[in-house]
Amino acid sequence: MLHITERIADPIPCNTSLTLPFDLRQKSRQRVRLDDGREAALILPRGVVLRGGDSLRADGGELIAVRAAIEAVSIASSDDARLLARAAYHLGNRHVPVQVGAGWLRYGRDHVLDDMLHGLGLSVRHEESPFEPESGAYQHGH
Repeated sequence: MLHITERIADPIPCNTSLTLPFDLRQKSRQRVRLDDGREAALILPRGVVLRGGDSLRADGGELIAVRAAIEAVSIASSDDARLLARAAYHLGNRHVPVQVGAGWLRYGRDHVLDDMLHGLGLSVRHEESPFEPESGAYQHGH
């Protein structure tokens, strides 16, 4: 079994990949299955959050590209910046990971949050897409 022990600062060409949803990209120690089917142990320093596009190195030197899995997300949108800021505040107050874009907020699909944001006046739609939430003010790196 491969032991993946290092995240490389800059993306580099890799021979294989590892696709994980966001909740698993937050875990620095776990057993994973590479996209080619091989099992591997992810043994990274605690607190490391993997992002789609990151590169990893296994103990034998093999390079592995990280891919963000497609997952069920909700997208709340509005042309009103104040309304979007209110929505971001309410999601943050609930410690919900949020991806921020121009005129939209993306979060893991949750019908209670969908109803709340719709009630605030935002449009909410569902899609299946990679989820890359903000890393937070005190996170370093990406």
